[in-house]
Amino acid sequence: MNVHNRYELIMSITEECVSRDDLYNMLLNKKTIICYDGFEPSGKMHIAQGLMRSINTNKLTKAGCKFKFWIADWFAFMNNKFGRDMTKIRNAGKLMIEVWKACNMNMKNVEFLWSSKEIDKNPSLYWSLVLDISTKFNLNRVIKCTEIMGRKDSDNLLSSQIFYPIMQCADIFYLNVDICSLGKDQRKVNMLSREYCEKVKSKHKPVILSHLMILGLNGKGKMSKSDPDNCIYMDDTDLDVEYKILKAFCQPDSVKNNPIFQYLEFIIFPYFNELVLETHFNKKKYSCYTKLCRDYMNKEILPIDVKKMLIIYINKALTPVRAYFENNEDARTLRDLVDSYYVEKN
Repeated sequence: MNVHNRYELIMSITEECVSRDDLYNMLLNKKTIICYDGFEPSGKMHIAQGLMRSINTNKLTKAGCKFKFWIADWFAFMNNKFGRDMTKIRNAGKLMIEVWKACNMNMKNVEFLWSSKEIDKNPSLYWSLVLDISTKFNLNRVIKCTEIMGRKDSDNLLSSQIFYPIMQCADIFYLNVDICSLGKDQRKVNMLSREYCEKVKSKHKPVILSHLMILGLNGKGKMSKSDPDNCIYMDDTDLDVEYKILKAFCQPDSVKNNPIFQYLEFIIFPYFNELVLETHFNKKKYSCYTKLCRDYMNKEILPIDVKKMLIIYINKALTPVRAYFENNEDARTLRDLVDSYYVEKN
């Protein structure tokens, strides 16, 4: 794959790239490119975390990148997940890895790293980075980054939660990251890493690939795993999927800010490439998302038609995941154990 094709493939997963020139030059000049995503093990996994993350990771590794998943167990502890029970936090992290395996994520160039274990390998380097970053930004700038934890500037934050963005920024340099591939809700702290490079006059600025935050099924705000009716979980049944999609918001004359079409564009089309839509009158094949949108806008197909198609394809995509847990006793036991935990709502 030539540099242009690699660049186009990487750009296909992102809503915003900072910066495009840096990315292209990196592809031209760097032999090994390290991408990273960090995640707190917490709560149930929805399909944007499962299927969409798997699709995006496979594209990045196909483009020749190596991918590091930073399993932020210490960070989940700092953010008061699972009542700060590290056993529960780590089991939740292990379950997320099992789900990605079930999603056919290509693991050849993927590495999972536990923050607690990796930091202990070279604590002097890590905490030196944390200290140096903390001296380069004032408190107000850091507090603005706390939305990466699902917090607001006005929240009554613990000291550990204020320290969290500084540590996340340090992670990027500790792991020698070239590309930060995270949701747009993580943009502020990723941009902090580029600002830090300017302050210390480092030329190795990480490229920021910010992907879209999929809307909740009600069409209001991003999908949240804390609202069961507003997202599709990776362990939802056929009937769960049907119930949730049928009652989801789907404006008849618009695909903009329409969760049904976001699912189709960013999850289902990349997963299947070609979709078949059946109505009472005919059957249509779509290999192009734009053509589907055009037919919908022209009212050649109706919201109920698109919803029924989406139900079929979500369940097709989740079938291998269901089979994986049905046939793998260890994975199934782990899933049942994590499901039994009470996730404290903060």
